[in-house]
Amino acid sequence: MEVILKEDVNKLGARGDVVKVAEGYGRNYLLPRKLAIQANEGNKAVIAQMKAASVRRSAKEKTQAEELAKQFDGLSATFQRRSGEHDQLFGSVTSGDIADAIAKKGINLDRRQIQLHEPLKTLGDFTVPVKLHREVTAHLKVVIEKEAVAE
Repeated sequence: MEVILKEDVNKLGARGDVVKVAEGYGRNYLLPRKLAIQANEGNKAVIAQMKAASVRRSAKEKTQAEELAKQFDGLSATFQRRSGEHDQLFGSVTSGDIADAIAKKGINLDRRQIQLHEPLKTLGDFTVPVKLHREVTAHLKVVIEKEAVAE
């Protein structure tokens, strides 16, 4: 099945691309979520308009992402968590926790933009990549400290 992507889809293609996908993937995932439209002759005529609009929109989004990336310079998120032996945390720090901490500082991010492959489960300093645009990635410093135990 051939579809025209209306949005960027990870590991598949960018907005405006014509891609071949499995019938089920296209019919059950891409089309209902409005991520793609079926590639027929009528829709292929629309591709040129979509690509031109996409280039303009992408350039605007990239400049906004670059401005947002400048705000990440010197920015860090600090968490205090209970930990056991060998600095292992009871629980973890996830991308959702990091997004909430950044939101409190005035920067709204979707947790999916934070490129954390697995939750942080130890104390220490970490540098976490934040994908703001497909060409713009900022780096955020995350500090996990031991919580003071009240006795």
